Amino acid sequence: MPGVMERKDTQPKKVVILGSTGSIGTSALKVAREIPDYMEVVGLAAGRQAEELAAQAREFGVKHLAIADESLRETVTGSAPAGAEVGVGEEGLRKLACLPEADMILISIVGTAGLQPALDAIEAGKDLAVASKEILVMAGEIVMSAAQQAGGKVLPVDSEHNAIFQCLEGNAVGPEAVRRLLLTASGGPFRTASADSLEGVTPEQALKHPTWEMGPKITIDSATLFNKGLEMIEARWLFGVGMDRVEVVVHPQSIVHSMVEFVDGSVLAQVSTTDMCFPIQYAVTWPHRVAHSLEPLDFAALARLDFEEPRSDVFPALRLAREAGIRCGTLPAVMNAANEVAVDAFLGGSISFPRIWGLVEEVMTSHQVVDSPSLEALLEADYEARERAR
Repeated sequence: MPGVMERKDTQPKKVVILGSTGSIGTSALKVAREIPDYMEVVGLAAGRQAEELAAQAREFGVKHLAIADESLRETVTGSAPAGAEVGVGEEGLRKLACLPEADMILISIVGTAGLQPALDAIEAGKDLAVASKEILVMAGEIVMSAAQQAGGKVLPVDSEHNAIFQCLEGNAVGPEAVRRLLLTASGGPFRTASADSLEGVTPEQALKHPTWEMGPKITIDSATLFNKGLEMIEARWLFGVGMDRVEVVVHPQSIVHSMVEFVDGSVLAQVSTTDMCFPIQYAVTWPHRVAHSLEPLDFAALARLDFEEPRSDVFPALRLAREAGIRCGTLPAVMNAANEVAVDAFLGGSISFPRIWGLVEEVMTSHQVVDSPSLEALLEADYEARERAR
């Protein structure tokens, strides 16, 4: 069957994983264990989980590594395979992003640290698998333009964008054939909560996501719906459609990962169980499909799939993201930076849950937007927004 790989007929894709000890990184390594004929890990980078990084390197025989902090280099070097090179900080990430033997760089670093390595990877002719929302939210125009000029591919790893990517594969016309991109949202743990009750929400409550297991930052973003707001802006750049054609619908079961409505009224949806290994594997093996051992859907057991409008009056994140995506320039970077600071403050107990979006809106409102910004201008806006939000 065309497009289906049932046996190895090519060399495995050589992949560098930046952010290998996080939730996406560990899922990517699970995929690598599952399909070793199609995916070979050749580089790994982590933040502060030095021992886990070294253990991953030993398991996969990886000798190109990076750790965020110089003080942890010796820990990694002492436990990694003999002869391993261990880089540090941004320099270490950028070196891995340009690793000569790598075919693909998978970036799953939370925050802005993945932006420069992403641009380096594109310039070096690598395919880019993007799980870090900040890369395209901050610098979508710059990244997509660089990829187009270099002839590289930017493949989405987020389940929602990967779903849209799959739905669009049969569309030979282009963005003009798309009426709407419909991103699905679980609604988070407070989907039905009253606005008044949100004032007393604790970090422990907000970190209990109903369907996905994720890191703390993205879990809080899911609870506020900023996660979905960031994804709206990502979709705008990934798929070349205006913000007026990107919408969000709440789908509590998280089985339909996103949908595309075409101008003729047809709607295509990508449906699978809630496991990040699905979109990661497809990003790595695209354009082929490879058999795996992940649990298939039991449609009879599902019984029902629910959809509802997001409550934008209670959760303003979608409105703020739409404003940022329409205005563009430096405003998306400012929104993202302010949100990161606000989430850290909430997790640290210094602000309330609703104050997250209140703080973000204040920083956005006070910002003087720079149109068509350079990378330097984006980074400056990011820095200033963080300072203002603190």
